[in-house]
Amino acid sequence: MSSMPVEAHECGPTGPLTPGTVAERRPAPAAGNRASREEGERVQRRILGVDLGVATDHTVVVLDETGAQLARRRAQPTRDSLEALEAVALAGADKGVRLEVVMEATGPAWLPVAVFFAERGHRVHRVSTQRAADLRRYFRRHHKTNRIDATTLARMALIEADALREVELARGEAAALDREVRVTERLTEEIATRKTRIRDLARQLMPTSGRAFSKTMGRADLEILRAFGNPKVLAAQGLSALTAWVEQISQHMHGEAKARAWLTAAEEALDLYGDSDAVPFEALAADLATEIALLDALEAARAPHERRREARYAAVDPAGLARSLPGIAEKGGPLVVAVMGRPGRFANADRFASFTGLVPKASETGETDRKSQAMTKAGNRKLRRCLYRAADTARKEDPQLARIYWVQMTERGATHTKALAVVAAHLSRRLWRVLVDERPYVVADVDGRPVDKTEAKAIIAERYTVSEEIRRRRRSRKNAGKAPQQVLEGHDRKCARGAITRRPSPTPIVAAAGR
Repeated sequence: MSSMPVEAHECGPTGPLTPGTVAERRPAPAAGNRASREEGERVQRRILGVDLGVATDHTVVVLDETGAQLARRRAQPTRDSLEALEAVALAGADKGVRLEVVMEATGPAWLPVAVFFAERGHRVHRVSTQRAADLRRYFRRHHKTNRIDATTLARMALIEADALREVELARGEAAALDREVRVTERLTEEIATRKTRIRDLARQLMPTSGRAFSKTMGRADLEILRAFGNPKVLAAQGLSALTAWVEQISQHMHGEAKARAWLTAAEEALDLYGDSDAVPFEALAADLATEIALLDALEAARAPHERRREARYAAVDPAGLARSLPGIAEKGGPLVVAVMGRPGRFANADRFASFTGLVPKASETGETDRKSQAMTKAGNRKLRRCLYRAADTARKEDPQLARIYWVQMTERGATHTKALAVVAAHLSRRLWRVLVDERPYVVADVDGRPVDKTEAKAIIAERYTVSEEIRRRRRSRKNAGKAPQQVLEGHDRKCARGAITRRPSPTPIVAAAGR
């Protein structure tokens, strides 16, 4: 593999494509279809709009290339039902016509339908719920039925054919990796929720317990709360006994300091609550112990999935190309590979950046093109969050990305959050280029010269360090009170529309007192 660095200009829409890569390959149009277009004949199409039902049958509407309805059926996720639907849709069509199936991603109901039609060579399109709802409101503002939903989905293939993207189902090891990533991410979110719940319960029992917790909530903290969640029981242990117990459960990683912190929190809680019975110590301690047990169960369930995720990732990305990018660490590599799927399905790096939702929205009207719009936040939120967090690490290790961050902060007036979003968008483009070219990422200076980690950090520290003064100015501080509302042009004239009914500004209190 080549060790040439991935340059910034290679990731834009005008960047060069390596000959023979997947991104360049496009299926050649069939001779019959090309001849038909040249002769002005209409290309025959069969479009299925499928309104999926989770607990009920699917409602299907079949349209032709003119938008005329050919059939309407109800279908079930069984082979016999879907084969009968396929036969009805292809009735009267020329040989070789492929169905175009359009549906929303309604829970798990879309997968059986997509697998059936994709395996039989038909095109399957999955559209966003928001886009389908907007188009349905355009056609039928005051009505919503399964038939209207199915017809709307089918019409999207006629109205927005260029915007539809064919679904590519992950297969084999890639499908297994996708499943392991989903399970691991879901368990990780549940673990984070449990930890937040444990901290909240501990604060109810001992309001100053935040001082006793380790930064990452260690095993010693959990075992203390499991055994002595009731502050009365905890305070009765004594410093020496609790210290010995903490040293035993933490394998001497913690000792008297940890024990003293928790004893102090318990004593302060008892001093605060006194003899009040408004705080049920025993019930809260039992609830806390249950949450800790659930946390242990979730962490035990996640461990084998993490091992299988690593094994699947090694099979899908044996060279570890995704992890070669700065910031894409052990957990980020499997996630970005699983969500991206086949890199060649995106025409260029900008298409993939748009897929991540890290690009700004477009707002144009007449000759006005409004810049500095918010991110679209379309696509997979876990992928977007992963790239955003990776950007914070990448800007500290890659001089090129550090320069992008520095320019945003010092010259463009961006906040830290916005500057990181811009770096994350650039990182997504470089990720696409690395996986398409199948070559590892190489950290380089802004002139393209490869540098090692030590030299890269030295370059960043010397040239692209944002001063604390600039960071302080970029932070949003509203100490000066509410800013005055800007008066639009023309509204300051007394003859302006609504000027007569507009109330005058109240007299300032200080000015009124001085009269």
